[in-house]
Amino acid sequence: MSVNQQAHTGPPYGQPQPGYQGYQQPAYGGQPLPGVPQSQYGAYNGPMPGYQQPVPPQGYFPSLGFPSKGSPVSLNSDTSSLAPNFIGSLRAPPTSGAPPPASGASLPSGHLPYSQFGHGDVQNGIPASTAPMQRPPASQPFLPGSAPTPVSQTSTFQQYGHPPASVQQLSNHMAGMTIGSTTASAPPPAGLGYGPPTSVPPVSGSFSATGSGLYTPYTASQGPPPTSVSQGLPLAQPPYPGQPISTQRLPTQVPGFAPPPSSAGIGPSSYPPTTGAPRPPTMPGPPLPGQTVAGPPVSQPNHVSSPPPPSTMSGPHPGPPMSGLHGPPPPPTHPPQPGYQMQQNGSFGQVRGPQPNYGGAYPGTPNYGSQPGPPPPPKRLDPDSIPSPIQVIEDDRSNRGSEPFVTGVRGQVPPLVTTNFLVKDQGNASPRYIRCTSYNIPCTSDMAKQSQVPLAAVIKPLATLPPEETLPYLVDHGESGPVRCNRCKAYMCPFMQFIEGGRRFQCCFCSCVTEVPPHYFQHLDHTGKRVDFYDRPELSLGSYEFLATVDYCKNNKFPSPPAFIFMIDVSYNAMKSGLVRLICEELKSLLDYLPREGNMEESAIRVGFVTYNKVLHFYNVKSSLAQPQMMVVSDVADMFVPLLDGFLVNVNESRTVIASLLDQIPEMFADTRETETVFAPVIQAGLEALKAAECAGKLFIFHTSLPVAEAPGKLKNRDDKKLINTDKEKTLFQPQTSFYNNLAKDCVAQGCCVDLFLFPNQYLDVATLGVVTYQTGGSIYKYAYFQLETDQDRFLNDLRRDVQKEVGFDAVMRVRTSTGIRATDFFGAFYMSNTTDVEMAGLDCDKTITVEFKHDDKLSEDSGALLQCALLYTSCAGQRRLRIHNLSLNCCTQLADLYRNCETDTLINYLAKYAYRGVLSSPVKTVRDALINQCAQILACYRKNCASPSSAGQLILPECMKLLPVYLNCVLKSDVLQPGPEVTTDDRAYIRQLVTSMDVAETNVFFYPRLLPLTKADVDSDSLPAAIRNSEERLSKGDIYLLENGLNIFVWVGVNVQQGLIQNLFGVSSFSQISNALSTLPVLENPFSKKVRSIVDMLQVQRSRYMKLIIVKQEDKLEMLFKHFLVEDKSLSGGASYVDFLCHMHKEIRQLLS
Repeated sequence: MSVNQQAHTGPPYGQPQPGYQGYQQPAYGGQPLPGVPQSQYGAYNGPMPGYQQPVPPQGYFPSLGFPSKGSPVSLNSDTSSLAPNFIGSLRAPPTSGAPPPASGASLPSGHLPYSQFGHGDVQNGIPASTAPMQRPPASQPFLPGSAPTPVSQTSTFQQYGHPPASVQQLSNHMAGMTIGSTTASAPPPAGLGYGPPTSVPPVSGSFSATGSGLYTPYTASQGPPPTSVSQGLPLAQPPYPGQPISTQRLPTQVPGFAPPPSSAGIGPSSYPPTTGAPRPPTMPGPPLPGQTVAGPPVSQPNHVSSPPPPSTMSGPHPGPPMSGLHGPPPPPTHPPQPGYQMQQNGSFGQVRGPQPNYGGAYPGTPNYGSQPGPPPPPKRLDPDSIPSPIQVIEDDRSNRGSEPFVTGVRGQVPPLVTTNFLVKDQGNASPRYIRCTSYNIPCTSDMAKQSQVPLAAVIKPLATLPPEETLPYLVDHGESGPVRCNRCKAYMCPFMQFIEGGRRFQCCFCSCVTEVPPHYFQHLDHTGKRVDFYDRPELSLGSYEFLATVDYCKNNKFPSPPAFIFMIDVSYNAMKSGLVRLICEELKSLLDYLPREGNMEESAIRVGFVTYNKVLHFYNVKSSLAQPQMMVVSDVADMFVPLLDGFLVNVNESRTVIASLLDQIPEMFADTRETETVFAPVIQAGLEALKAAECAGKLFIFHTSLPVAEAPGKLKNRDDKKLINTDKEKTLFQPQTSFYNNLAKDCVAQGCCVDLFLFPNQYLDVATLGVVTYQTGGSIYKYAYFQLETDQDRFLNDLRRDVQKEVGFDAVMRVRTSTGIRATDFFGAFYMSNTTDVEMAGLDCDKTITVEFKHDDKLSEDSGALLQCALLYTSCAGQRRLRIHNLSLNCCTQLADLYRNCETDTLINYLAKYAYRGVLSSPVKTVRDALINQCAQILACYRKNCASPSSAGQLILPECMKLLPVYLNCVLKSDVLQPGPEVTTDDRAYIRQLVTSMDVAETNVFFYPRLLPLTKADVDSDSLPAAIRNSEERLSKGDIYLLENGLNIFVWVGVNVQQGLIQNLFGVSSFSQISNALSTLPVLENPFSKKVRSIVDMLQVQRSRYMKLIIVKQEDKLEMLFKHFLVEDKSLSGGASYVDFLCHMHKEIRQLLS
């Protein structure tokens, strides 16, 4: 199959579609389908079986796909001429055998299209608005149609409407329309004229008079120009190659061509000329998706120089010239479909063979993406016209990557997580420690409710910093301990206000005044700052640590250094796979790399060893012994530790005994026939050992199978795929028994953290086994069907990193806020015994805790809002410390300020965690619908309150949230919320737990993977090749690509890759000889091999887990797995394509506004 063509994969949004049978649709010929039940998602995936067409709403011109706004150009009552993009009657079914374009139901050629506006005075078919226009008509793009259309209609079955009866009547329709509303009856929001409002420079919906074509200025009062994905999404080229359309009249009918699903946001005049022709300067268009705030569009690859797909998708998707044209496109006597980019040859957009989400497949092609019959339409819709994640990431890198991010200013939005930047701490915590969904929060709860933007912070208290940034300073106040507010107990920080000459300070959180302890007193300078301001980290920095006093320790005594206990499953499966031998070999050297405090010679951590199957074996490895001693505990129902002295030892002292033990274990169990294992008693044993030693610590458990042996915590196989999409699906994510929750609680109380390495060959019940790991702050690693040759590297790298990384033990975190907001909800791997304290037996440098805030009072714009995260923990040397992170945020009374300061990546991180927790208690469908609804409300509120008035046909997105739809769609299509048939129940439980404690950078690449064209890499530079968008149409058969999502790295090889490249990268002479079994790239001495391996190494270093390398050959069976990660395309499990989802969101937004 052609790579440039998108496979027809999944069924309509949210619904499995058996056998693709619905693809051959009678309705494509123009007759409405009789009796098709209405689907709840409307035309979400383009016309699809099962989507019945409601009557078109007022002002909806099916050909356009979206309603749109009036334009003042030459009005008269000649009804015979329609708007340039009303191309008259729909064409008859094409002779090529493909169904006719789906953009409207065809009518006999003499009929005028139907519209609810009576016949009227419109020459260009654009219903005229009486609102004053403030610009020369030539610069006003035409917006065909006028009222918003509920997107539940596919234009497929729509007929065309008569032009409006009179200008007056039309403007009444316009006036009755709330922005984006689906009815024409509500009074308009003030200033809803359909020219740009006089006082405000046009943003998105209005069109600037500049000649840039697609760029609109904005004022500070409005924030960056919202991305306006106009519905129908603007066409970027004139209908006839090289010929601007600005005022020309088109014939009412163009035989043989369908009316375009229009872009309501642009009229003909805004189509730039065909490629190669100069763009007429008189045609500005709305700012389009991707556009950033400045500079002419040319500089923004993701501005719309081609039409964004229709946003409501009310019609078929601006896809190929609707699924008809298989043959060569009709002669260029037709205006282009606004929704498709015209190319020089008069056809559309980029070649993307049939697209899954576009209307139906071509008849007779149920198979994925292959295209029988006549050649594909040479060009098609250009998806570059909708907001591109790649473009946004690139723009941020170029704008913000060169300067350090200085944290001195309140409420600054940091660079994106995908940008490499240096942080200079000048009073607020680095974004590496805390990122917020918005840096300007509403002053009132009413405003917060209205916007629906969740106020949350993703906190990574022990985050690793790059070498060029300074670690938090450790402040020792001696026996008196850190200085705190008397009332709320907040710690001294840069926002505290010293008064009375420095003798007292006023708390910035609760306003209480506290005496400054005599030893802490210092005079103030003329500005009211203490003269030692810059000498004290807690007065001048956003992040720092205090040495805790004995009052902060359990039982009022300082803690002992922590211990690591390695607990190895020695059942038949573990022995047979070679796993036990591998672990023992690795531990011999790994034990020299236990974490240690900065300048210490050796680690203070003690170690112990246990092996188990149905019974447990403890080992005495005391340094005075010649050989290790084994003690067996077979009474697993009442677990105890048979030895105290000699179980937990110092590695250096007992080195020879430990080495001897690790040599003996694989031999001792080599002939085992025991297949059953226990699990809960293993954790209990580790917990008891730590209790006896009176220390915190971590258990490293290596486990292979469902624990079915008689013992506490015994489990049964309850895997049941039939529960998917039923109300009982949530039970698959819940633990089978409450036993593990109680065990987790005991572990947290002792500071016993559990890290779990799973090696399953079948169902293992991760949802239950993972409970203790999850609630103690540990990590789970899963290696399904573990094989030494392919999985060894990944497992050993994960183990090394897990053992060596920085961990805080016996941790408690509390988040304090200034008056007006408070922390109400928490997400992550931890346990909570009350409503304020997040307790973790262990917290490592990769884990995040996400905190949601709600208003409990009004905030003021002057004082802003403050957060202080305080983490009390024991370091790996046994030192009790407090790590403090402070952050100040702005507060706003205008919604525009909120929307201008949001961070989409953090918002998606929060929404994913919220949804992934929701599946524990609600049906997955409910969770998905709630996510879509919340995002629609966020965007509808922006549209209603912040965007300048414009046609309802346009989808207008806030500049900093323009990627919300594409990223949200990725979350909705993820395995947890929409599993394909190959995804196991364990995989879903595993991913659910993993995502819950991911940081923003990890969720960003997990939901929208990074796709790099390796063949474009410059072998002489250190840089990565520029990433491309996650869609099959971006792949070329002659290239090699790398895709990474934080867990896997795929190397995809096209069938036409040059033999020389294959030889250089894989060391074989042809495509057919490349082995799928490779888990690492061969080390070859040539520049291309070195470059690709260095790229892989560079990516591995950036991620917290070692990614599995998978080689995928085009048209190979593994390709389906690879395509699952091309998240802009439709997924096999029924997930929508990006374009379709954008349209679906637009429909939802318009319904909310109506």
